[in-house]
Amino acid sequence: MNADKEVNTVDDALNGASDIIAEAISDEADYRIRIREMTVKKGLVLSTAKVPETESVYEMYYEFSEGVSKIAGHRILALNRGESEKILTVKIEAPQEDIIRYLEKQVITNNNLNTTPFLQTAIADSYQRLIAPAIEREIRSGLTETAEDGAIRVFGKNLEQLLMQPPIVDQVVLGWDPAFRTGCKISVVDPTGKVLDTTVIYPTAPQNKIEESKAVLKKLIDKYNVTLISLGNGTASRESEMVIVDLLKEIKRPVQYVIVNEAGASVYSASKLATEEFPNFDVGQRSAVSMARRLQDPLAELVKIDPKSIGVGQYQHDMNQKKLSEALSGVVEDCVNKVGVDLNTASASLLEYISGISKTVAKNIVAYREENGRFASRSQLLKVAKLGPKAYEQCAGFTRIINGENPLDTTAVHPESYEAAKKLLAKLGYEPQDITTGSLKGISKKLPTMQNLPMNLASGKSPCRIL
Repeated sequence: MNADKEVNTVDDALNGASDIIAEAISDEADYRIRIREMTVKKGLVLSTAKVPETESVYEMYYEFSEGVSKIAGHRILALNRGESEKILTVKIEAPQEDIIRYLEKQVITNNNLNTTPFLQTAIADSYQRLIAPAIEREIRSGLTETAEDGAIRVFGKNLEQLLMQPPIVDQVVLGWDPAFRTGCKISVVDPTGKVLDTTVIYPTAPQNKIEESKAVLKKLIDKYNVTLISLGNGTASRESEMVIVDLLKEIKRPVQYVIVNEAGASVYSASKLATEEFPNFDVGQRSAVSMARRLQDPLAELVKIDPKSIGVGQYQHDMNQKKLSEALSGVVEDCVNKVGVDLNTASASLLEYISGISKTVAKNIVAYREENGRFASRSQLLKVAKLGPKAYEQCAGFTRIINGENPLDTTAVHPESYEAAKKLLAKLGYEPQDITTGSLKGISKKLPTMQNLPMNLASGKSPCRIL
């Protein structure tokens, strides 16, 4: 009995010593750094199907293997999603033999027949039980973060390209949201985006009321002088396009049509923002209005939609939502800073991004525009409720008025610098009207250096950097 107890005590002591050595090896920072480097350089990302017979979109990853250092970001995001949906099993296969040899070389300094086997066992236990799982978590976390950052950059770039599409100004647009059973929703908006009329037509299956629909469209085109039709690219778009083509052949008025991407339109139509904007419209009518407005001014309309619903990125729901939202908000702000905002088409959602304009003031600007018609000058902003002189000073330079009273209202020149800008133009042989006629081409070659400018031009905000 005593002998057995003595043996158990020795085994316990050895196991305890082995655990202490294993933890000491695991806690060595230099070892971990080197092991991580070896795993990244020679390791593999492996994935297998939990149930190989199951059909899914992840079938290409049922027997997948790729180097940790080479795997693309979109594959990492796909593997993560497949794993979270419990379809895939994902792990990292490290070069275990190389790692064990490295650790033995570092830990076993003297070859001893009694201690070497014991240390080898402790080293293997340390790596497999403590180091390997931690290193795998670190590497997968790093791969995921890098993949997300790359996806967010692509998302932001695509969003910028979409938002920066040139607006189509001074057009009365007929927005067409195509559908089959429920009919095609039609909305007519004026050049400022104000809704003039809405209706529903049934030119597609199963009703196929083509001639009746054409008659309705002809009346709307004649009544409101429609010059452009904006057709969504969703369900029944091709059938609707055929009707439009035939219609345009039958009318004398010059009307064109454009097919627009309606991604996110249904999300916007059912949103709280759309309900507040069009409380008396149903979801289909709001979608038709969005079709028209996103052609008139993409930046003003698309900013109302959650960027994740616009369809310009991948795996957006799997990313860090706070980081994604901040990045996309930055993209919108950059777009606003680059091009400014057209006061006569900008939505309240877009106006909120301008310095000095709050949500309340943004809504008041839109309300003022709807009540009084288009803005003719920037100074009219001072008539908007709750927009005082200080707020005007902050926001004026970011607003634009196309075909307004003052050509300088189309530029980034702040109203307080108008007189200086006019003097500079006159000195160079131009007039403000030349800004809108395209006659300023080559003006940069005529601009004097800052040293040669008069004091009243060289000080403060010099318009020569803007015109």
